[in-house]
Amino acid sequence: MLKKRLFTPGPTSVPEEVLLEMAAPIMHHRTDEFIKIAAEVFENLKYIFQTKNDVFIIASSGTGAMETSVVNFLSEGDKVIVISGGKFGERFKEISLAYKLNVIPVELEWGKKLDTNIIKDLLEKNPDVKAVFGTLCETSTGTHFDIKALGEIVANYEDTILVVDTISSLGAVPCMTDEWKIDVVVTGSQKAFMLPPGLAFISVSEKALKKIETSNLPKYYFNLKKYKKTLAKNDFPFTIPVSLIVGLRKSLQIIKNIGIEKIWEEHHIRAEATRQAMISAGLKLLSESPSDAVTAVVLPEGVDGDKLVKILRTKYGMSIAGGQDHLKGKIIRISHLGWQDEFDVLTAICGVGVGLKDMGINIETEKAISAARKVLFGSSQ
Repeated sequence: MLKKRLFTPGPTSVPEEVLLEMAAPIMHHRTDEFIKIAAEVFENLKYIFQTKNDVFIIASSGTGAMETSVVNFLSEGDKVIVISGGKFGERFKEISLAYKLNVIPVELEWGKKLDTNIIKDLLEKNPDVKAVFGTLCETSTGTHFDIKALGEIVANYEDTILVVDTISSLGAVPCMTDEWKIDVVVTGSQKAFMLPPGLAFISVSEKALKKIETSNLPKYYFNLKKYKKTLAKNDFPFTIPVSLIVGLRKSLQIIKNIGIEKIWEEHHIRAEATRQAMISAGLKLLSESPSDAVTAVVLPEGVDGDKLVKILRTKYGMSIAGGQDHLKGKIIRISHLGWQDEFDVLTAICGVGVGLKDMGINIETEKAISAARKVLFGSSQ
């Protein structure tokens, strides 16, 4: 019997108690019983986002929230800055171009960190920019970006909002929405929220809300005016996946009971253990600013990363992610998101070593495990 283990940066494993909540008989979404559950969910989402502002829930993947963040605050021809350092930064650019925005791209080599002075200079030269789009953790490269510094820069412009993709990072790494002056934060359910795919979340500042009134881009399902109206009654404008909301309530309760700061710390330890293990094994990290949500590892020359991913999944039941676009076959990505513990880290490290050995590549797996144990359990290990 093959036991399946998820180490992909989404979907991630779902705790049994959350699955059991979702297995309960479904209820109608317009009942008082469900509205009470929704009210608790809306309130607890503010804790995860670290905001006092409204957090909207949309039935979609995270990309739906990304599109929502474009069509609700901007108008055709508006000038926007899009920071693109990977697959998902490029997605913001593609959505913006689809809606005929005037895009100023900031193209970064994949895995490189952002010099925020670039954005400062661009805004000084283009004070009419209406939005800056950035990413907290670029999933395709495992790179962490300095969103706090970006918030300080963009806040100086009264008519410019900062929109941040935190789909693979919110709940896993610090994101102080209000403190960092982020106007719009988007994320999805299938990452650190420990849920199946299907829900997207978006927080909106007062500064951003004002832009909804002047936006002329086409929208219907993703129209936040509709969501704002029903949110006042803890309701939704369209049918919401009821069972996912019920599961979300349980997931948010788990996170609150542990404490978000503790969860950030746990992710950091798991990520650091993985990074030290890969380096000790003789492998290299892709990112010069690694995220605690996912680690991207450069494979030895000539090793087919897609083949490694397939071997681990089909022979050992372990799912990790490969590279995307020009990194396809060249890297692997190991998630630290959500429902994991120290022994999951060791399992993932060992799995990579076993899979590479099956391909005729020997790495220092024992050294890797030893390095990870020291981070996870202390120097005595």
